[in-house]
Amino acid sequence: MTEGQRLFVGGSWVEPDGGHYEVTDPASEETVGWAPEASRDQVHAAAAAAREAFGSWSRTTPEERAVVLGRAADIIRGHLEPYARLAQAETGATTGTAYGMQVGVGAARFRRYAKVEPAEWAIPPQINEAGPMGRAAVMGALAVRQPVGVVTCVTSYNNPWANPAGKIAPALAMGNTVVVKPAPQDPLSVFRMAEALEAAGVPAGVVNVVCGRSVEVGEAAVSSPDVDMVSFTGSTAVGQRIAEVCGRDMKRQLMELGGKGAALVFDDADLGSAVAGIGTTFSFYSGQICTAPTRVLAQRGVYDRLVEQLAGCAGRLKVGDPREPGTVVGPVISADHRERVESYVESGRKEGATVVTGGERPSYDRGFYVAPTLLADCTSAMRVTREEIFGPVVSVIPFEEEEEGIALANDSDYGLIDYVWSSDVARAFRVARQLRAGGVGVNTVGRNMEAPFGGFKKSGVGRDVGSYALHAYSEVQAIVWPG
Repeated sequence: MTEGQRLFVGGSWVEPDGGHYEVTDPASEETVGWAPEASRDQVHAAAAAAREAFGSWSRTTPEERAVVLGRAADIIRGHLEPYARLAQAETGATTGTAYGMQVGVGAARFRRYAKVEPAEWAIPPQINEAGPMGRAAVMGALAVRQPVGVVTCVTSYNNPWANPAGKIAPALAMGNTVVVKPAPQDPLSVFRMAEALEAAGVPAGVVNVVCGRSVEVGEAAVSSPDVDMVSFTGSTAVGQRIAEVCGRDMKRQLMELGGKGAALVFDDADLGSAVAGIGTTFSFYSGQICTAPTRVLAQRGVYDRLVEQLAGCAGRLKVGDPREPGTVVGPVISADHRERVESYVESGRKEGATVVTGGERPSYDRGFYVAPTLLADCTSAMRVTREEIFGPVVSVIPFEEEEEGIALANDSDYGLIDYVWSSDVARAFRVARQLRAGGVGVNTVGRNMEAPFGGFKKSGVGRDVGSYALHAYSEVQAIVWPG
């Protein structure tokens, strides 16, 4: 589909110093295209270009920036089919996911931030009793949101459209410039996004895209002295390393890290709703999503029925070629990741979990497939319930009383999104407020795309989505004057 991709630096498409590497279709193991391997110097050149472009871009009006973002949304939407086919080839996503949740959501996010929002707030005047010369004075004040500067956006492999768009669009809307470093597994879609932004009229240097598999490329994108902020989506381990590098220069950070979502299912829950929600772990991105309800806490009265129905759900899902009609579960991103997921299942088995369904590799000659797997009789001490697996694996732990369920849910290093299923709405909200997670779904796995998104504990730092993303990519400045 795409061969010999070039880097996008300072408004020009340039050949990579490190040559190219192969991007593989996880469903067929065929070559999708060739991604560029940037050098450290090229990454620094991208950051320098973003720094040079920041002055003029930050001085454009919000209305002018909104026009450009709106054009980008239209261009992406106008190329939905070829963009979705490329995303599907890179990620192994099912057709509905590639068209709707990847490219479709990517376009929607540019459209969302093509909307001007207030960036200044008047603060009520205050009498300052210890004013100049010891005399009382009335002081006026204004709070102003200013762009941070140059933002490095390091994006995840599970969604090469929605995730980068969720960083680039609000950053540009606030007047920042960006250096985008996509995941090495599926970077080609991000270069198509850069083409769309170029066609939309983004000035040279405002958006730069570099790429590479080496640690050196990522570290250069974070450590460059021209970078003021890093927005990262990925594993907690990598996030911790980025935070250390940022800490040396007090660079701003937005970290969306790992998750191990707890799903509390009470005796009075609507099991059909709970199974449908939890079952998305098996199907949505093949479980490669940080918000998945992978850790099910089932009250004793409903435990056996829930396990039975979840097993039935997993067994009914069609695993296979994501391009075929009816396929619900596609491959995971790579052979290495498939082995990682399988090693977790084996770990659970050895620690005493019961493999109710799945646990064996589907019999396909090609493709990195993992069967939807359900583990019962788990405890909170097992690796499968404590560590992020990032695959179609669900573990189930029983509990007796409400307090025990809450304690088990909070007994985790992570705290991104938890879930509560109960027909007693008062209890569901009471429990939700006691969960140490950045978000809680009550009788749903759906999300409100204006609600703040981010995690407690090792699940991240900061909040984005909706207007909260504009806050994340800005600094607050106070302007004070005598009234």
